[in-house]
Amino acid sequence: MKTLVIGLGNPILGDDGVGWAVAESLQATVNRPPSTVIETASLGGLSLMERMLGYDRVVLVDSMETGQSPAGCVRVFPLASLPDPGPGHSASAHDTSLMTALKTAEQIGAAIPRRVDVVAIEAQNVYDFGEELSPPVAAAVPVAVEKVLELLKEDP
Repeated sequence: MKTLVIGLGNPILGDDGVGWAVAESLQATVNRPPSTVIETASLGGLSLMERMLGYDRVVLVDSMETGQSPAGCVRVFPLASLPDPGPGHSASAHDTSLMTALKTAEQIGAAIPRRVDVVAIEAQNVYDFGEELSPPVAAAVPVAVEKVLELLKEDP
């Protein structure tokens, strides 16, 4: 089974870089399945969907700023449980949400993943320039790595 883990975000926008930090930690982990590819990405929508094609399973790791949990809280859920933000979510009128992009790809017969999970880390600072994660978000990196490894052990 081909599996892709993508650390999402922008590594120069503080806590928004946590997905990249988790991906870098996973690269150094020796007990991950050998068929797992680990990448980083800064873009969503169509660009992200294209990277996911041909994989059976994808795990997305990203910051999330809901204000409903303390910074550093790690949550795991299927992508399908998120509401589709629809039009107007992107800075580009030529892009779309990941959910819409995946639905479109499926309709034209593209090989989309059968399972997409999200590992989200509650962030507190995603807009200020800086390469450092806040202390609670930095402390969540090993927790998120373990959550990803647990997901990779599950059946798809």
